[in-house]
Amino acid sequence: MSGDLVPGDLWERVAPLLPPRPPRRRRFPGRLPTDDRAALRGIVYVLCKGVGWADVPTEKTGCSGVTSWRRLRDRTGAGVWPALHAVLLAELRAASLLDMDDAAVGGSHARALKGGGAHTGPSPPGRARPGSKHHLITDQHGTPLAVTLASGNRHDVTQLMPLLDAIPRIRGVRGRPRHRPGRLFADRGYDDGKYRRLLRARGITPKTARKGTAHGSGLGKTRWVVERIFARLHQFRRLRIPYEIRADLRLGLLQLACSIICLRRLRASF
Repeated sequence: MSGDLVPGDLWERVAPLLPPRPPRRRRFPGRLPTDDRAALRGIVYVLCKGVGWADVPTEKTGCSGVTSWRRLRDRTGAGVWPALHAVLLAELRAASLLDMDDAAVGGSHARALKGGGAHTGPSPPGRARPGSKHHLITDQHGTPLAVTLASGNRHDVTQLMPLLDAIPRIRGVRGRPRHRPGRLFADRGYDDGKYRRLLRARGITPKTARKGTAHGSGLGKTRWVVERIFARLHQFRRLRIPYEIRADLRLGLLQLACSIICLRRLRASF
């Protein structure tokens, strides 16, 4: 992100979601806490540049890396990032930029260099090295609707229902909030009779390439948007090779990156 790491339109949406600070004692007030916007600037710096928390430049962000990490931990625990994502999805729907009639799903491996923590496992593409897998669902325009995190050795289809459950109830227009697509496009990794029945039970029509059939099913004309969003997510260098041991913080950075992508799409419409 060029210029200010936390531009005004991003901060205007984040600020109302932050939990209130605890009251300060009058007799021993202590040092003033770091500004929330400066702390978010440090988080976005790490997300975009991929540096370690100890390497966050205080003179550029206005916040130390340790404080930024603590705010990431606290904001993740308070559910700020999924709430921010839901707000932006509602704005996109209100602007007629969200179309959930068709959705596409996919997964992408990420090697875990530290080799530990939750949601890591021997990754088949990485020759059994420890890794995680990002699971993503997008609308037909490539807007990320939800993202989840799982071990690298978990099969894609086992994460399908948790991914659908992660889609927020998207408001933005009058009527019932939308939280499920009409049709779901997926590759052969999601071809399973049990999950086809589960999708139909939710009112979702599965459009999955069949195992054992020749390539060229034509689903790539719809599914390519998932690969495009994965490419955009990997432009955030911290997501290419996750260093965080805590899975909740890795997921929080993923959700923040999805929110930034949604905000960019919203900007492009004006």
